[in-house]
Amino acid sequence: MSIRGTSRRGFLQASAAGLAVAQVQRQTKESMLNVPFVQTEPRIGIIGNGGRGTALLQNFIAADIQVKALCDVVKDAALNAQAKVVAAGQKAPEIYTDGDHAFEALLAREDLDLAVIATPWNWHVPMAIDAMKKGKHVAVEVPAATTIEDCWKLVDTSEASRRHCVMLENCCYGENETLVLAMVRAGLFGDLLYGEAAYIHDLRQELFSGKGEGLWRRTWHTERDGNLYPTHGLGPVANYMGINRGDRFDYLVSMSTPARGLAAYRKEHVAEGDARWKEKYITGDMNTSLIKTVNGLTVNLQHDTSNPHPYDRLNTIAGTKGVFKDYPPRIYFDGQPGGEEYGTIDQYKDRYEHPLWRKQGEIARKLGGHGGMDFIMVYRLTQCMRKGLPPDMDVYDAAAWSAPGPLSVASVKAGSAPVKFPDFTRGQWKLRSGSPIAEINE
Repeated sequence: MSIRGTSRRGFLQASAAGLAVAQVQRQTKESMLNVPFVQTEPRIGIIGNGGRGTALLQNFIAADIQVKALCDVVKDAALNAQAKVVAAGQKAPEIYTDGDHAFEALLAREDLDLAVIATPWNWHVPMAIDAMKKGKHVAVEVPAATTIEDCWKLVDTSEASRRHCVMLENCCYGENETLVLAMVRAGLFGDLLYGEAAYIHDLRQELFSGKGEGLWRRTWHTERDGNLYPTHGLGPVANYMGINRGDRFDYLVSMSTPARGLAAYRKEHVAEGDARWKEKYITGDMNTSLIKTVNGLTVNLQHDTSNPHPYDRLNTIAGTKGVFKDYPPRIYFDGQPGGEEYGTIDQYKDRYEHPLWRKQGEIARKLGGHGGMDFIMVYRLTQCMRKGLPPDMDVYDAAAWSAPGPLSVASVKAGSAPVKFPDFTRGQWKLRSGSPIAEINE
């Protein structure tokens, strides 16, 4: 039997050869690990001027960054953002609002160093790729990508263009997360064993709203059964464990509960006959994925945005000498006073508080933005550009932390079968150690 004149064996051999060639091509690309920014006073353009984009804009303004251009398919959103820039004393940035591809004209500008992308998830990759190909560094909201193919596209484009693609994972800069990271690096937890990470956030009202994320985010619940939003909990735990810096994610198994919460909420809050009654929600309310690292550590990763529950990212790290758990924050070390009871982390702040929080914490808390972590993240990213330093989080982190999304879908579909993580660093995860966030000394 032949396929368009080619034997099946020949077809398979040719396919295998093609895959081998592609793998060799990937392996020969020059890495972006530890590559510094060219020192510059960054000028930015922001694509997506809704709720998240406007919040980021305010943090960039507070970090004294020049905003040159804004883009949104909703003209009023772009005008509102423009007014905020002018009110801050900057020249009015040019706005781009002419359709879905207006961002292409913004990215063609020659006066931008960084493109900030705060749009619906399906636009992250095409916008980021276009930006890098046009010579801009990229700061993209989470998740950076929703397929493994797109994760590789980001990595390949970053390496080919020599431009950074940084995922804006603000939780890596939280006050507790940076404190615990410093304690991990100091050896207080001993040899690390396991972590827990999650995004458990009751989004039912927002998902069914007629604006903002309610216009698009609910659709994902009709298309995929897995972890739709892995990075907020996973990023900090990956930093604790030195993922892509001495260890890497190896494989994942995943399972989901039935999908019940959104349908129940719709029944109570959406009138019969509404078009949303035609939707079938398939994302299991609680998705639980277990990740094994090459060095043998484990991560319990969870996702639930469809049910009543206090906000929780779990944020756990445990080792041979102790354990930290968040929500509420509590800590236990072998032999500490009080017997087998958790203590508070306050006693460790004097010694292990992160230098950026010590220096910039007051303005960060005043601005708000998830407790101030948004400003710390933006301040640090722009500091790296101003000083010509490598970014704390690179394209390999963006890919690895986003990958549990599609991998969990594949595992659930295969009856919770193990699914391997790609090595986005092409073997170079062994060449460095520890998140640079822990090494900042000013």
